[in-house]
Amino acid sequence: MHRTKSLHSLLLIICFTQMYITIEKRRYFHFITTLKSCPVQNAALWGKTSQSSNYLQSGPELALDGLLTSWTHTNTETNPWWRVDLLKVYRVNRVTITNRPGNGLRINGAVIRIGNFLDIYKNRICAVISTLADGATATFSCGGMEGRYMIVHIPGDQKILSLSEAGVYGYLAGNSKKCLVKT
Repeated sequence: MHRTKSLHSLLLIICFTQMYITIEKRRYFHFITTLKSCPVQNAALWGKTSQSSNYLQSGPELALDGLLTSWTHTNTETNPWWRVDLLKVYRVNRVTITNRPGNGLRINGAVIRIGNFLDIYKNRICAVISTLADGATATFSCGGMEGRYMIVHIPGDQKILSLSEAGVYGYLAGNSKKCLVKT
């Protein structure tokens, strides 16, 4: 049995372990509670960002600067994209996207993909951002999809992709602990 509780970006996992104790030839069933902590961190912060084009000084790194007053911005183009290379393969549980505070309609229709390929369309779809209000943050479940890259792209002609912040949360693929640990 597991119970999770979030506290200041620290995920506490309480594990209940079964233990039998024999006292005077009687067997008693007890629960022993152990507390394990597992930091929940944004793997994207350790990665390298890129995007299909840069409008003025609105480069891809602005999606990871922690500021809601800055945002990425591509030129008007066909199929614009933003990508973070996580540098290692992760099992991605969730992705967060924060929309820019104005002109937020530009994110609508964006597709979030997770995978191991530089070719955007070879990676699996985690979610589609149908609508996201100006300045709002949405969390998308990716169900443990494996990948080195997280990509946000908008299919179509004459499109602009712009986002304020992005987060990728999960754990290293092949890691038996379901924790994300910086190495």
